[in-house]
Amino acid sequence: MDHGLSTTASSAPHTPTAETSLRELTLRGIIIGGLITLVFTAANVYLGLKVGLTFATSIPAAVISMAVLRKFAGHNIKENNIVQTIASAAGTLSAIIFVLPGLVMVGYWSGFPFWTTMLVCAIGGTLGVMFSVPLRRALVTGSDLPYPEGVAAAEVLRVGDADPNNEENKKGLHIILIGGILSALYGLLAAMKAAASEVAGAFKVGAGGTMMGASLSLALVGVGHLVGMTVGIAMLVGVVISFGVLLPWRTWGGAEAAVGSEALMEFVSGTFASEIRFIGVGAMAVAALWTLVKITGPVVKGVAGSLKSSRSRAAGKEVDLTERDIPFPIVSGTIVASLVPIGFLLWDFLRGTDIHEHAFTLITISVLFILIIGLIVASVCGYMAGLIGASNSPISSIGIIAVLSSALIIAAFMNGTEASAASLVAYTLFTAAIVFGIATISNDNLQDLKTGQLVGATPWKQQVALIIGVAFGSVVIPPILQLMLTGFGFQGMEGAGPDALAAPQAALMSSVATGIFSDSLDWNLILLGAGIGAIVIIIDEILTRASGKKYSLPALAVGMGMYLPVSVSVMVPLGALIGWLYNRWADGLGTDSGSTDTAAGSRSEVAKRMGTLAATGLIVGESLFGVVNAGIIAASAGESPLEIFPGGTFANLFGVAIFAASVAVIYGLTRRMASSLDSTPSTSR
Repeated sequence: MDHGLSTTASSAPHTPTAETSLRELTLRGIIIGGLITLVFTAANVYLGLKVGLTFATSIPAAVISMAVLRKFAGHNIKENNIVQTIASAAGTLSAIIFVLPGLVMVGYWSGFPFWTTMLVCAIGGTLGVMFSVPLRRALVTGSDLPYPEGVAAAEVLRVGDADPNNEENKKGLHIILIGGILSALYGLLAAMKAAASEVAGAFKVGAGGTMMGASLSLALVGVGHLVGMTVGIAMLVGVVISFGVLLPWRTWGGAEAAVGSEALMEFVSGTFASEIRFIGVGAMAVAALWTLVKITGPVVKGVAGSLKSSRSRAAGKEVDLTERDIPFPIVSGTIVASLVPIGFLLWDFLRGTDIHEHAFTLITISVLFILIIGLIVASVCGYMAGLIGASNSPISSIGIIAVLSSALIIAAFMNGTEASAASLVAYTLFTAAIVFGIATISNDNLQDLKTGQLVGATPWKQQVALIIGVAFGSVVIPPILQLMLTGFGFQGMEGAGPDALAAPQAALMSSVATGIFSDSLDWNLILLGAGIGAIVIIIDEILTRASGKKYSLPALAVGMGMYLPVSVSVMVPLGALIGWLYNRWADGLGTDSGSTDTAAGSRSEVAKRMGTLAATGLIVGESLFGVVNAGIIAASAGESPLEIFPGGTFANLFGVAIFAASVAVIYGLTRRMASSLDSTPSTSR
């Protein structure tokens, strides 16, 4: 079974050449990255609070960086890589908004104090970078994870930096542009409500109900193409479990009372949000722990390799540029030094509260929790990003797990005290926010380090760039959060108006913490999910061993299919199927009797690279339009002036037709371009 990009030339490690002397970490690159950060972080904060989604900024940042740096002399692919690294780190850190607004929602904060919010972001993000240093060797250079967005970003950088006279590069750039334009145009039609952004419906299954749908997102098709059939099938299994079995069961008897399609949809989607997602959280928690167990060996080897590299450099031995991480003594020293500001932040949060007399116990628990769970979270998030990409990695589920485990530990230690539940809920959210900062960055930076590996970047310079990106994001996020609170407010908080932002993840995590301290959380749902996850793990182990690792059923991907909205969970497997069919076609190139095996293989690899670029273009176009649309919405005080059509049935039919036509056009053009290259050996890289 195809594992995504592991068979393509584009996913092979970059071979260092004289190119290793190119400049990477430059002042102009840092400045450009910082400026891009302002736009992307603002857009992500707004979208995250409004609809609970953020977009990966690596590829848009790479595109913008190339356009700007072309104006300067001496620009190169590595410098562009640093710019996208800075911007993507800052943009990804904005996912901290999935936790922090909860402190306002529960009435503990009345606003977002700049220094406190900034330090939470900065410390959590920096720890995320430090924890990922040994993980790079384990999950990037020593792993065959597909890293779809990391590979896509590398392809964008390569095509933009390549010889413009090379025929394959010319056509590769054209196919990226065509895919990007198609994807952006569909995004525009969806924003105008001329075409549906998704089609979904609920229907009855006996006395119960379920729903099915698909996000009409060309970017998700591109992601599916890049992650491959193994992940796609696993997610589809998750969809069957959640929407084919669990949802009809949990709604059994209640669906009959829902009269009309709208009422049924509201009832079914409400059950999914309040029950099925918690089952998915349980499945993902078990899968995450199993993932950690499986990668413990590679992580230990990664730490050992990092220490060996540090000793070799200290002894004066030359170490390849592409294997130079931040020295491990600096990594461990930074982690230990972070204990001081973490302790101060926690003490300052407790000062003046009704639980301040328990400060020593609570701070000790939280510091240990942040360090230990932070490392686990970094490992799991890095693995998830490698499996399915940072954009589609269900990082909010990691936040829920962090809140859940933090609340349980704090509740156990505070049992029997007279501490108020409200104070404990707020303190739990604050502790989890630091862990979530680790999660957001580790979810992104291993993706960036994969891009760096493919373009021959120096790891330690990219890791420094990640820290710079964290610093930029930490300064930008607090005032934007305060602006959103002042201008709109959040649903559920006291005094929230009709235009209040939903902040759905923050509301969910607040309810999880409140449920634990008020003893109202339904543990049966989470335990059921854990049991399902355990069964999937057993099946995966049996399948992997019986097939000699040819087939597998990644438990984490199954959990994602259970947890994510059905519109996303369905479209990624569809994209994987389209990519698999395209690669099957590519494998058939050059099989005529007059072709040698070498020539046929070369033609197939060229065709597959073109498919990778087509999928990349679909991701690029929608990502860039997402930035533009977010800016338009923010400038219009929360209203989208692009919504000029009524939507409805016509928009659904028109959307499906245009979406299908767009997929057919991009893959048809890609096949024609690849076919025109298959007999030109000189175009092969």
